[in-house]
Amino acid sequence: MAQAIATIVLVHGAWADGSSWNKVVQLLQAKGFTVIAVQIPLTSVDDDIAATSRIIADTAGPIVLVGHSWGGVAVTQAGDDPKVAALVYVSAFAPDVGETGSSLIGAHPAPPALSTVVTDSSGYVYQTMDGMLQNVAPDLPVAEAKSLTATQGRLAGRAFGQSVTEAAWRNKPCWFIVTPDDRVVSPELQAAEAKRMGARTILLHSSHMSLLSHPQDVAKVIEDAAVVAVAGS
Repeated sequence: MAQAIATIVLVHGAWADGSSWNKVVQLLQAKGFTVIAVQIPLTSVDDDIAATSRIIADTAGPIVLVGHSWGGVAVTQAGDDPKVAALVYVSAFAPDVGETGSSLIGAHPAPPALSTVVTDSSGYVYQTMDGMLQNVAPDLPVAEAKSLTATQGRLAGRAFGQSVTEAAWRNKPCWFIVTPDDRVVSPELQAAEAKRMGARTILLHSSHMSLLSHPQDVAKVIEDAAVVAVAGS
């Protein structure tokens, strides 16, 4: 099948790891796609970009590069690679050059998840159990959301003040899944980003963790992007 020519590279967000894509991975693999989930370290913007770029360097194109949440920052710069044919943002940060996580968050209403963040002794931030249940993944079964609390990756607080030097969404076809019920990344921020990049925008009534609560919908958008990626390669 023509769509299977594209390789799908998935980048997870903060308070998560690559396993957050497991349900989407299985759906895409069943369609014949080669899928790779990047494990970003969440230690800095540059480190996350480097981890994503290493996977891209060793992967045949065309590539559909997908970022969830904080992973959108890495996708925005790493996606400038010529092998990347399409970008998909899922409830994600999509900064322009010079913008930071803090500046994007500050330009819109504060999401509830910010009130349930804890900073550890090394300056890394993570979600409390209540935060995961009430703000990050309220539409997942309780046991599944609790598991996310245990496996979450902690994000370096300093990363919120760091920026990208390239914005691939300016010259690549983009898709953006906006989640109006999101309590982690402001829906207003998501909508503003999607509008300015001219993305093909899909509204999905889901928590921030749509990749786990609505994996079929997320996989379908990625598959649609793969069709365009192959056609344009």
